[in-house]
Amino acid sequence: MGKVIAVANQKGGVGKSTTVINLAAFIGSRGRKVLCIDLDAQGNVTSGYGIRKKTVQYSSYDLLIGRAGIGEAVIATEFENVSIVPSTSALAGAEIEIADLDDRLKRLKMQILMCRDSYDYIFIDCPPSLSLVTLNGLVAADSLIIPLQCEFFSLEGLSQLDQIIRHVRSNENPSLTIEGILFTMFDPRLNVTNQVVNEVKKVFPDQVFETTIPRNVRLSEAPSYGMPVMYYDKSSKGTEAYARLGCELLGEKYTEKPKKKLTDILKTKKKNKSERK
Repeated sequence: MGKVIAVANQKGGVGKSTTVINLAAFIGSRGRKVLCIDLDAQGNVTSGYGIRKKTVQYSSYDLLIGRAGIGEAVIATEFENVSIVPSTSALAGAEIEIADLDDRLKRLKMQILMCRDSYDYIFIDCPPSLSLVTLNGLVAADSLIIPLQCEFFSLEGLSQLDQIIRHVRSNENPSLTIEGILFTMFDPRLNVTNQVVNEVKKVFPDQVFETTIPRNVRLSEAPSYGMPVMYYDKSSKGTEAYARLGCELLGEKYTEKPKKKLTDILKTKKKNKSERK
């Protein structure tokens, strides 16, 4: 049975989608079957895997409102062992449509139960809000990764999220655990970085990843090409950081950088396009 991991933080721009895209890609390259579920109406994970939203027939929105089953919504990406339930802007209306339903917090969980045996890992990219959609992700998950930028406002947001996690445990998902807090856009040269890290470790001493994700140009560029950073630039610091995080999650020792080349994936894309003609 696959492990379900939600990636959540109500603050936007902290690297949730970037983490889902690149962590899933690395784990897929290690031979595990991975499913990403894009629960953000912005659809950054969807576009980050090179999927054009106009071509999507069924999305996470359709799962939540009951229009389609998860088997109908899953799309295989062009990247090794990674599939996705994409998102479209229609997801923004899901909150209103499911608000009065008795099972409104378990809509996603019921869908995942139908497919989790087919995957080793399922990653849920939650929206930057403490909404019904986010709660669906937390109720469906076994554990939670919390990307956190090292600034003082992040501490307040983390406290709010911790309260929500406690509420979910008490009422809907008692087994939900924190997989780890992940420091993103990390710059150890800044005093505020070390101050925030120390404060977080005081409250969550055993729940902070050793790996940190640095600011990295290649990491920022890769989504515009519709690919994870390991396929865009295998020698970048972003590639190494997510490889280290993936190894930490899998309980493996990090030994080498993933051997994926931009030219290889471009050749694959070209071949797939010619086969579809």
